[in-house]
Amino acid sequence: MKISTVWLALAFALACTGAQAADNVRVIRDFTDMVAPADQQAYEAGTKNFNQCLHQHGFKYNWTAWTHETGDTYSYSYVSDPVPWASFDAMDTAIKACLGVIKSDVNPHLKSESSAFLQAMPELSHQPKDMGPASPFIEVTYFTLKSGHQAAETFMAAAKKIAAAATKSNWPHYYQIGRLVDAGDGAPDFILVIPGKSWADLGTEPDPGVWKMVENVYGKSEAAAIRQSIGDVVTKESSHVDSYNAELSYIASSK
Repeated sequence: MKISTVWLALAFALACTGAQAADNVRVIRDFTDMVAPADQQAYEAGTKNFNQCLHQHGFKYNWTAWTHETGDTYSYSYVSDPVPWASFDAMDTAIKACLGVIKSDVNPHLKSESSAFLQAMPELSHQPKDMGPASPFIEVTYFTLKSGHQAAETFMAAAKKIAAAATKSNWPHYYQIGRLVDAGDGAPDFILVIPGKSWADLGTEPDPGVWKMVENVYGKSEAAAIRQSIGDVVTKESSHVDSYNAELSYIASSK
């Protein structure tokens, strides 16, 4: 797999940094459902029924569905567009009309479900001006850091330098980074995702590699220091591949 360069095909480009006024901040919500193999067909049918109910009631918020291709392969993730925090209050109100469908057609087929909010970190990311449609595949990488404020600050400072180097060198391998918020006990701290047009695309190493690119900009000594600073604060890293699931996605403009 490629080294952990990132893409969050979740319209992170529309998000604002936490340093801005709270009413300008955009956040993304993720739900991940774990399903028993025997319930997979019924679960997908129930999700489609739920989406149909949302359409019937004019629900106006998009949710992109991803099927897990590696890791827990009977898992599905649903990711909202980036919206202000207040939009989730509006969602809760609008979705009430379809809660019965969730309870009758979806929940009986769940093994478990987890949820988290994601805050975009555009200053840590290297992205094209035009995000384009969702990628057919994404490689999702989670990073868990040492506890404490300093570890997060160190990670972000290093990621910011890498992003600046990628911009300066016009590195053609785009990526994005998000920070998990209110994700629960044991959740990772940062999420990074690689886009892929195909399995072959996912398996092709970037040229130059990320650390060679950083070295070309800052020099060997500084590149090594940046890499070491990340290694010093990361305690766990894991990755899995998801595929875009158009059938289970909810797009408000579709009928």
